[in-house]
Amino acid sequence: MLPPYLSHRNLRFVLLEMLEMQQLTRFERYTDYDKDTIEPLLDAALQIADQHLFPFYMEMDRKKAVCVNGVVTTHPQLKVIIQSIAEGGWIGAHADPEFGGMNMPLTLLYSGLLTFYAANVNACYPFLTQGAANLILSFGSDALKEQFVHKMHSGEWQGTMALTEPQAGSSLSDVIATAEPTETAGTYLIKGQKIFISGGDHDAAENIVHLLLARIKGAPAGTKGISLFVVPKYRSENNQFVSNDVTTAGIYGKMGQKGYVAAHLMYGEKEDCQGYLLGEPNRGLNYMFQMMNEARIGTGLVAAGAASAAYYASLKYAQERPQGRLPSSKDATKPQIPIIEHADVRRMLLFQKSVVEGSIALLMQCSYYADLERMATGIEKHHAFLLLELLTPIAKSFPSEYGVLSVSQAMQVLGGAGYCDDFPVEQIYRDIRVNAIYEGTTGIHGLDLLGRKVFIEKGKAVQLFGNEMINEISASEQASKPVQKAGRQLGAVAQKLQEVTQQLMKMGQEHGAEALLADATLYLDYFSLVAVAWIWLKQAVVADKALQKAVGDDRVFYESKIHTMRYFYEYELPKTKALHHRLSSTDKLTLTTPKEYFI
Repeated sequence: MLPPYLSHRNLRFVLLEMLEMQQLTRFERYTDYDKDTIEPLLDAALQIADQHLFPFYMEMDRKKAVCVNGVVTTHPQLKVIIQSIAEGGWIGAHADPEFGGMNMPLTLLYSGLLTFYAANVNACYPFLTQGAANLILSFGSDALKEQFVHKMHSGEWQGTMALTEPQAGSSLSDVIATAEPTETAGTYLIKGQKIFISGGDHDAAENIVHLLLARIKGAPAGTKGISLFVVPKYRSENNQFVSNDVTTAGIYGKMGQKGYVAAHLMYGEKEDCQGYLLGEPNRGLNYMFQMMNEARIGTGLVAAGAASAAYYASLKYAQERPQGRLPSSKDATKPQIPIIEHADVRRMLLFQKSVVEGSIALLMQCSYYADLERMATGIEKHHAFLLLELLTPIAKSFPSEYGVLSVSQAMQVLGGAGYCDDFPVEQIYRDIRVNAIYEGTTGIHGLDLLGRKVFIEKGKAVQLFGNEMINEISASEQASKPVQKAGRQLGAVAQKLQEVTQQLMKMGQEHGAEALLADATLYLDYFSLVAVAWIWLKQAVVADKALQKAVGDDRVFYESKIHTMRYFYEYELPKTKALHHRLSSTDKLTLTTPKEYFI
């Protein structure tokens, strides 16, 4: 039996009990997705992961991708992984049947993704393809849809997001790749280079389709002059594949995720790279934000999956590894005890469990909002949009940042063994780190949250989130005493967060954007802890009610939910006090530190 890397019991709890996602059947598109359909699909995802992904996780790290003379060779299992996921219908599952889809709710789709990521982070390729295909479906002409989407959803072709350039990094206003119109309407000659392109080139697909940002000659400076193009590695001429003048300068030797290629790509070195305009000129960044937001939720899923795999590896080790005795028992003639009996080991395991299950619940909650935004109408649709906008920076950053800490604790549980490659934890530690950099660094998401999202519609998104917390606090009043206590704690911390938010807004009005945003990353941390506390209270309220009828393993499961919620409130939520102190201070030390002091 394979070691566990994800609790599907927990995933079922989040989907079917906390979210009650089966209620999405009220929308005509989702009528087929009741409980009897959801569970078999989760099992199908797990079967793919068990058979094709998890057994090759460590091997794909040790036999990493290589690039020789511009040709990228990956582990042969990668093609099997892509094909198995595609044949299971997971790449285009959310799409219309006419494009090979199954009208699947995003909440269920992302649950499948989480399963694949937990088994093997090198499974990311098909889901960049998914995001690229979504852009073509959303903004492309019928001809572009017909030309690209079917092949992408089938797994035959793969997709990428080509944004970053050597001189620009995350500053997309400085993109300089160019697009020059040809005699064929909608077709442009592309010239430039892109770096750090995940899945940018490999031998596990017939073609790679790049969704690329570039400037049409004469376009305005800055973000207002960026357009979006579909740029395949190979293009069709006279029913034959020919090179589209996209070459690979090399791939990056990464710290982790060595089976997941990141490429440096050159476009138009021979003046023959053709790109097809997607949507209207100069609106490319607006379009690309759709894929970026999807990828931000996806990055959170990758991080949560990796942290989950590390948690279950360390839990298994703690249950089996005998070492030492309790402080009250010094008799060396007595047998050693499993390390899970030591309080500090339990603390480290509880930290991991609280981060992993808190992250998964938050990500699934955001996925549910995405489904409501997609299918609902009127106020319900708009409120879902605002809540998703507000929580996306948190859903990306909390699993990524706290996931690193969680995997670090997993390694600590294993001790010296965790630092060795006999166990997967050292690889997971290397693999997870990049998620705090993918799709905008944590600092960028702090700026996004404090600089933009809290101001949406004059604070409407924050107000709605406050209402969500109030609803959960009210529900907790009918629960057991530990859950009631947590509800009161959340109310007090939420009030403190509101106070510091108002103080920062006033500071920004009086001293400018630099003062407002100097500690935006710390504000993101503060907000994240409150948001995860909210989602833990939500889980605890449901578990507390279910306990009234639960027996056996189910009873232990629900009790563990409430117990882990108590851990988060006692050990992690109090960290907001220090953050509140820092963010309330008018001493903006980082703004006034002379660069000469860094010696």
